[in-house]
Amino acid sequence: MISVPRWLLLLLGALFSTYHVLLGLTALDVPAGPWPSVVALVLYAVATVISLWPSQRVRMPDWMAAINLAVAITMPLAVTGQLDPAADNGYATWYVAATGTLMTITAARRQLVAAWLGVACLAAQTVIWAGFPALGTLGVVGSIVWVAIAHMLTVALAAAAREARRYAQAEREAAAWQAAQDAHLFEGRMRLAQTNRIAAPMLRRIADLDGVLTDAQRRECRMLEAAIRDEIRGRMLLNDAVRAEVKRARERGVIVTLLDEGGIDDLDEATRDRVLTRLAESISGSQADRIIARAASARSSVAVPEGASAETADPEDAEVELWLEILRD
Repeated sequence: MISVPRWLLLLLGALFSTYHVLLGLTALDVPAGPWPSVVALVLYAVATVISLWPSQRVRMPDWMAAINLAVAITMPLAVTGQLDPAADNGYATWYVAATGTLMTITAARRQLVAAWLGVACLAAQTVIWAGFPALGTLGVVGSIVWVAIAHMLTVALAAAAREARRYAQAEREAAAWQAAQDAHLFEGRMRLAQTNRIAAPMLRRIADLDGVLTDAQRRECRMLEAAIRDEIRGRMLLNDAVRAEVKRARERGVIVTLLDEGGIDDLDEATRDRVLTRLAESISGSQADRIIARAASARSSVAVPEGASAETADPEDAEVELWLEILRD
């Protein structure tokens, strides 16, 4: 999106405002008395300076908008009180363009209500003082047009900024989604390689023996099948220490089930290593016939129910002899 430097906008506003002040100074001899015009010039200069003073906030504070509105109402009353509405006052009507400029600055700084009230008061005062034709001859219509343009630009720029933020958020979400997909793909390939590393030697041996296996080889196949099941269902509950202890437990005849339901996916590497080390120690020290390690919900601990007779077919019907929770934190 093309953007205009803020300093350039401030400079343009300052130049326009200075021009109106110079016009007012050159026309001080036109009013019946110069001092009301001098007061109006001072008020306008002060209001312009505080409105254009660089700040972090784009939106003008409410108190500043109220000051600008008060100045926009005061200037026409002060100046026209010393002018003849039927005469050609020339540059003595500088206050019209000055009010328009001040209200344009107010609108550009997102105080649209104050800006429209200011030009509305200017138009009403002009009609009361010099009639409807003066709206065109004095330039009041031009001031209203400038405020309208500032209003439209302010709304358009605000909408563009919202769209830019929305697209940036969508881009970040798309990048995060792509990163997650890449991570899942990498994890799948890694686990496929792990499964192939575990199963390939035994599969080749089965092929070489034409499927005729000894009892020891069949037990080894069942162990490998359980290890592959762990890689699929256990996911984040596995590291080298846990794999080793699970294998030893199964060699002792223990039924070991690992169920990872995403409970520790959000842990950092150090915390996860601590949890899995504790899990490996729990499996190593268990004397139960059945061990179930489960990481359930996103905020749960790692639960290790131990016990139940190996003869019980349904894990839900097993009697838990020991319940161990490994805290995440």
